[in-house]
Amino acid sequence: MTRTFTAASPWTDVGRAAAALAAGMGIGRFVYTPVLPLMHAQAGLSAGAGANLATANYAGYLVGALAGTLAPALVRSRTVLRGSLLLLAATLAAMPLTHSTAVWAALRLLAGVASALVFVVAAASLLHHLRDHPAHLPGWAFGGVGAGIALSGLLVLALRSVADWRAAWWAAAALTGVLAAASWRLRPEDAPAATGTGDRPGARTHRWFGALFVSYFLEGVGYIVAGTFLVAAIGQGSPGWLGSGAWVLVGLAAVPSSALWARLGRRWSRPGLLLTALTIQAAGIALPALTGSTAAALASAVLFGATFLGVSTLALATGAHLRFPRSVALLTAGYSVGQILGPPVVAPLLRHGYHQALLLAALLVLAAAVAAAVLRIGFPHHMGGDHTVRVRQRQPAEATRP
Repeated sequence: MTRTFTAASPWTDVGRAAAALAAGMGIGRFVYTPVLPLMHAQAGLSAGAGANLATANYAGYLVGALAGTLAPALVRSRTVLRGSLLLLAATLAAMPLTHSTAVWAALRLLAGVASALVFVVAAASLLHHLRDHPAHLPGWAFGGVGAGIALSGLLVLALRSVADWRAAWWAAAALTGVLAAASWRLRPEDAPAATGTGDRPGARTHRWFGALFVSYFLEGVGYIVAGTFLVAAIGQGSPGWLGSGAWVLVGLAAVPSSALWARLGRRWSRPGLLLTALTIQAAGIALPALTGSTAAALASAVLFGATFLGVSTLALATGAHLRFPRSVALLTAGYSVGQILGPPVVAPLLRHGYHQALLLAALLVLAAAVAAAVLRIGFPHHMGGDHTVRVRQRQPAEATRP
């Protein structure tokens, strides 16, 4: 009986972690994207204020991510996971109770902290309990982010014709509660065994790591603009259902993406795959700004959804491969700062709609692709095949963070 349970348990871990990530990231963090057009139309939220709320959420996420990195005990706590899920549901339910932009910003800040803590606990659990299993298993769990995005899009799509923006937030809170219950028994990471080893810098890796850092930072700035405003941009001059429908496609495309890019990374050069993913993503972000057709909007959603989790998977695995000290922590910090900067950078362009903001975001992601192309020059592909695994085991709190 014990052997039978052990054989089934990896998928149990995958399912619980996927539910936690769907709640913490897909809904808790990204439901704001499809609700934003409703708040513009019904709650009097201006474009600039909408950008500020997004920035508050991303700042909270950085705080939570840093807390998980600097205080590893948080990552191993089931109480932290459960408390963060409850806090997240509470902040979503409280959004309709006020029209104060300042209170909304505070709620989105708290939601960002809670989302990050949910993510680091779930990611640490996956990388610890599934470390001896194929890499595609954690990839499918990270696909829970995409599932949550799809659910949030379907939720708003179903409610937009029969209810207002308040009902969308309350429904999101209820769905977060359901997913929290599904992930309630998730096993956090066990306490690490004492070890005398540490990260050792690889010889002359600074040049490659510098290019990788710049690429991932620029991706953080560019991707978050699309992640925040894509639905509103597509909704301009299009049928009301199209924006939310496109967001559903983003989520559905994201579900298998981490597993797929992880598999490809075992066969082809990660810097080359990173360049490919960034180029595809830039094209997807630019499409709605270049043409208002329904086909372009749907293609944009698929291309964006299929790449944004994959870019994180590839970038952090590349940093670990380079054996640069604290590579994952540094890359995550740069990526998070980029996300905070994204909405304010494009805010002056929002007076003219969202299309110029998307074009700027696409250019930033293209610049990230250029940095990835520089990374390919003389890249040291053979530095010890098992090092990435060891780094991920030692630094679970700094795992792939979208």
